[in-house]
Amino acid sequence: GMACGFWFNFGGQTCADLMIEEDGTVALSVGTVDVGGARASLSLICAEELGIPYEQVRTNIADTASLGHNDMTDGSRGTFASGMSTIFAARDAIEKLKDRAAKMWKTSVKNVEWKDGKAVWKGKRKSLSVADIAAKSARTGGPISGHNQVVADGAGVSFASHICDVEVDPETGATKILRYTVVQDAGKAVHPDYVEGQFQGGAAQGIGWALNEEYVYGKDGKVENAGFLDYRIPVCSDLPFIDTEILEIPNPNHPYGIRGVGETSIVPPLAAIANAIADATGTRLTHVPMSPPRILAAIKAAREEDKLAS
Repeated sequence: GMACGFWFNFGGQTCADLMIEEDGTVALSVGTVDVGGARASLSLICAEELGIPYEQVRTNIADTASLGHNDMTDGSRGTFASGMSTIFAARDAIEKLKDRAAKMWKTSVKNVEWKDGKAVWKGKRKSLSVADIAAKSARTGGPISGHNQVVADGAGVSFASHICDVEVDPETGATKILRYTVVQDAGKAVHPDYVEGQFQGGAAQGIGWALNEEYVYGKDGKVENAGFLDYRIPVCSDLPFIDTEILEIPNPNHPYGIRGVGETSIVPPLAAIANAIADATGTRLTHVPMSPPRILAAIKAAREEDKLAS
């Protein structure tokens, strides 16, 4: 079975603070919760923008007592929105670093450019690293920081195509996922391992939704499966390794081309698995979850129809 799906991402209100310590390390504070490796991705973005090693950056998740307002954290907005704010905060800090370098050289800031993580005096063989400038910050104006607040628009939609092979037991209606592949556009995969994990996590949730997860209500309207022991979610033994193919088609509305990826892969599994079950059994199910009792009932109903037709 195969299916395509999309998710309408969003960015929203976001801000970031960037503090440069006297030893040249950077403390980045963001307001989006790390739900899928965002801290590592934002550290990479900050390091890329400043031109310094990844190891020099530490990303902290701040609260509203220490950072400006951020909209709620979703699976598809953290790296997009906080990444955008981090880029602009880093660029703000770079302008201040250039100004401090100019003061150290006693020249105009117009003569200073930022290149490969260093302030460079144009036309002269002089340069200062972030650590060099930060070490003298007390004599050039005090602590160095960068800040940005933005309404991160232009998130754009995210698309994914899923392919799966299933095996259906005609005697019990039990369905086993034999192979599963996710092909999804990440815009730009800042941290490919975490992107792959987001693809796989979304697919696993979608598979559970397609095959097992269901609220059961009693006649009094109360939920009868009130715990996870009675609400069947996929575990490792239920799933094969979920293969991934990361596409990188840049989002033109983001400086690095990033798209949100966390929620998109929850969408296609229902249709992909329904198509696979239909191909395996010759019976089309239109209600989820496509649990063993429902599949078995559909197979039996199809057999009865065949008998009547013959």
